[in-house]
Amino acid sequence: MAKLISTNPAKGYEVIADVETSSESEIKQKVALAQNAKLQWKETSITKRIEIIKEVLSEFEKHSEEISLLVTKEVGKPISEGRGEVSDAFGKINYFLKNVEKSLADEITFEDNSSIHRITYEPMGVTAVITPWNYPFGMAIWGIIPNLLVGNTVVFKTSEECPLMGKLIEEIIASKNLPEGVFSTIHGAGDVGETLARSNIDLIWFTGSSHVGKLLYKIAAEKFIKVIFELGGSNPGIVFEDANIPEIVPHLLSERFDNCGQSCDALKRLIVHESIFSKLVDALKKEVENKIIGDPQNPKTQIGSLVAKRQVDLLDAQVQDAISKGAKAITGGSKPKDLSGAYYLPTLLTNITKDMRVWKEEVFGPALPIISFKTEEEAITLANDTVYGLGAKVFSSNMDRAKRVASRIQAGTVEINGVSRWTSCNNPFGGYKISGMGREHGIMGFRELCQVKVITMNK
Repeated sequence: MAKLISTNPAKGYEVIADVETSSESEIKQKVALAQNAKLQWKETSITKRIEIIKEVLSEFEKHSEEISLLVTKEVGKPISEGRGEVSDAFGKINYFLKNVEKSLADEITFEDNSSIHRITYEPMGVTAVITPWNYPFGMAIWGIIPNLLVGNTVVFKTSEECPLMGKLIEEIIASKNLPEGVFSTIHGAGDVGETLARSNIDLIWFTGSSHVGKLLYKIAAEKFIKVIFELGGSNPGIVFEDANIPEIVPHLLSERFDNCGQSCDALKRLIVHESIFSKLVDALKKEVENKIIGDPQNPKTQIGSLVAKRQVDLLDAQVQDAISKGAKAITGGSKPKDLSGAYYLPTLLTNITKDMRVWKEEVFGPALPIISFKTEEEAITLANDTVYGLGAKVFSSNMDRAKRVASRIQAGTVEINGVSRWTSCNNPFGGYKISGMGREHGIMGFRELCQVKVITMNK
């Protein structure tokens, strides 16, 4: 039996443990069980489903520190951020529990003396939930819990970079004795995910790269089933000349370097008015060079490792491509010499041109390209100069201008002056262009997981 080996990227890739890879017959069996269970789970009252998921949440909470430490060990995230990810996920579960019933309540669309017409929201059936490694617990919760609450059965696969997290989630949910087939987990790399996608499922819920999203979309098209995709991003941040630099610097640093820059929705291209360009770059450099880089299990560490050597190699290739074409590394631009593992120095790059990989591609690591602009029109053009469209940021004390620019940026979310969309799970999340399709969270997120049915009847 083939196995997935889980290694610690911050400890010289030392082996943590292994997990058996799911065979094709096992995948088919679990999908068949999910199909057999979907009618029973659909007809389980939403009140009962909420009750069951509350028990799951309670069990997750008992394992909070174990989950947090596993996040840190498998992906190299600082323990403070690992704990934050887990705490945030618990908050999301509570939101889902409190809002699913009203989000899916029947809606009367027409009524007269003799008839009544209503919309009902019914589960899609069997959902393949496939999640990435960068938020191994948080992303799993986003995919699994709303699907179970709306009445879909779930076959879950996480990334091959964090197989132990998939195993732990499986064990915790299984301990609550859900009906057979309602939730199951498979383990493996991309080929296992492809086998799942080609199986007898009704919906694909996927978070990950745009490249893999396109492959899954083709499979879904052949099967004529729905997909919900949250994919890559190359989020721009526009800083106008009237922005408050001391206020925005901590926000910019957090948005670029949290999770070692490995977030689809992170700030990835900084577009700064020429009149404050040097001042902002100097302020960022000063703070970046004070960051504590090292062992993510040390509570003082602010920047841990990337997830794997391949991720470091990709990032370094992107940075070196920029430098070879004239970019200047204001700080960083290389691997640290005194750390063993998937580490990369936080990097600021200037003299950016649009033929550089750091501008054209998604940069999934601690490197930030910074470019200047002269006019509002130029800033908007630069912001939209990407195949991605997940999020964006605008900083200006002129609110009329900020709102005007926000309306012209091609992105699923635009945050003005650091007001984070993540403050509330009520906001639907998703992107334009190749950053995805469909939305997660909020009323819209629940309804995306459902069939919409109209029932008309006489009184």
